[in-house]
Amino acid sequence: MRGTHPTLAFTVLIEQDEDGYYIATVPALKSCYTQAKTLEALYPRINEVIELCLEEEEFIPMKFIGVQRLELSGCEINL
Repeated sequence: MRGTHPTLAFTVLIEQDEDGYYIATVPALKSCYTQAKTLEALYPRINEVIELCLEEEEFIPMKFIGVQRLELSGCEINL
C-alpha cells in the first residue's frame, strides 16, 4: 500500500530534574531526548523528537522489561 507507514512502539522514560523540568528519553534511539516544564508540553515534543531522530538513525526495537532505581553511597565520581 502506498502512503502507509508501519506503526512503531517506543518506550519513553520520563524523569523530573531538580529544577522541575520533565526530561523524556527514548532508549531505542541514540541521543533522542527532550524536555519541558509541564507534561502537557512534553508529550508533543516527544513525538516531534522521535520523528526527527528517525530521519537520522535506524530504529532498534527493544522489549521493555522494567525499571530499577539504584541508590549508591560512598562512590567516587571523577569528572
